Amino acid sequence: MTRKPNVLLILTDQMQKGYTGPSAPEPTPAMNALAARGVWFDRAYTANAVCSPARASIMTGLLPHNHGVLWVTHTVDPDQGLIRSEKPHWASRLVEAGYDTAYIGKWHVEHDEKPGRYGWKHDLCPKSADWAAWVERDGGPVNDRAELASSVVLSDPPGYGDALIAGITRTPIEKRTMGRISRAAAEQIESLASADAPWCLGVSFPEPHDPFITGRAAYEAVGEIAPPANADDDLSDKPALYRKLDRAWSSLGPDDRAYIRRCYAGYVHELDSRIGLILDALEASGQAENTIVMLTSDHGDLMGSHRLYYKNISAFEEIYNVPFIAAGPGIKKGAVSTARVGTHGIGPTILELVGAEPLANVDHASFAGALRDPEANDARFRTGYAEYFGGRVMLTQRVYWNDDWKLVFNTFDDDELYNLADDPHEMTNLARDPAHDATLKRMMREMWDVIGKTGDRSLYNSRYPILRVAPAGPDYDPAGDGSLSD
Repeated sequence: MTRKPNVLLILTDQMQKGYTGPSAPEPTPAMNALAARGVWFDRAYTANAVCSPARASIMTGLLPHNHGVLWVTHTVDPDQGLIRSEKPHWASRLVEAGYDTAYIGKWHVEHDEKPGRYGWKHDLCPKSADWAAWVERDGGPVNDRAELASSVVLSDPPGYGDALIAGITRTPIEKRTMGRISRAAAEQIESLASADAPWCLGVSFPEPHDPFITGRAAYEAVGEIAPPANADDDLSDKPALYRKLDRAWSSLGPDDRAYIRRCYAGYVHELDSRIGLILDALEASGQAENTIVMLTSDHGDLMGSHRLYYKNISAFEEIYNVPFIAAGPGIKKGAVSTARVGTHGIGPTILELVGAEPLANVDHASFAGALRDPEANDARFRTGYAEYFGGRVMLTQRVYWNDDWKLVFNTFDDDELYNLADDPHEMTNLARDPAHDATLKRMMREMWDVIGKTGDRSLYNSRYPILRVAPAGPDYDPAGDGSLSD
């Protein structure tokens, strides 16, 4: 009997696609090697712009309004943004199918930080006793942000205090969080591979999340990083909130911004080396050929695009278009796919690939077919949909893609419409252009269809007069023939 394939999911935090893979300003050899034996998805996207909602979507196959985690868990009270316990996670399905499962690193999916409740049998997350014991054996806790040789801090607007943005650390990478997680993951692979059961290992790095702390060697290795092509966007045709956010970053001079980019690139460079260590451990286990490997990030980082940094507010591609690589048995090698797949489709895809019971009523279909045939023209993966509810600053924002077109529905201000083929850096908002009014309304109607089909009742039912803030309503029918009706 053929053994079921193993699964290795590598999840990073706040890693911009532009700093990885073939478009990276500096090589990422481990990720490139993984892509060479699998599929690189050029249009992959996250379901949400911040950690907890995005991660809960990855684990459940659901959009945030369906799994319940609308905000980053540590920013709200324990009785808010709760994950819905009745919604199954794909890791539980793997356990039911006979898999041994383990999770190492950042969880940040739900308030209690207990992955064991959701199918992960071995818990090496930061709050677990097993992780505390591992760290003690390795010399005790280390503060990654201590021992800085240099740094950039943000002091504006006045009254907020200083915030560390980026820096160069003297702490060896082996003792920093990414070093420890990668070594623990290598040990876990050896342990899992020594048993008879198929296994699934989730490895979640908190890097390259801000503040961007890198070692001197990596900082020197990556060299100067050019500013992004949209670094000088004055945001004049974007929502006023984006311009308001620019106030926080306006005091950063060219040298500060260059330093931040270089620290971030060094951070990714170091992370790539740790990913390489994990993949080397997989090879050493003798089970690489029978292991499905998926690598992605919960969301990206603006990294100076449109003059902004981090994520949260704004729906630009630097945040939503995330790196995603899949390799392993049955997956085509060395391919690039333009299928627009969401990371909340990872669970349904894994379950199909290993032959486990699927999750019911998910918000994203399995894209296993796109892994076998990346050039297949599946209409389901020409469109994408994401949602954002704010974080500390609450707002309602929805994002919809259809081929090269992108609509950002901003209930709080002007909407955004971009043609990503003509304007990949999102410099020109076409939402106010009368020449594109028909496209704006068509995209909005298509977005309403997704909102309705995924059960976002609070938004779909906003037909009350003072809530009619969309450019077209749910029943909009431009042809007048019912062709857009259900």
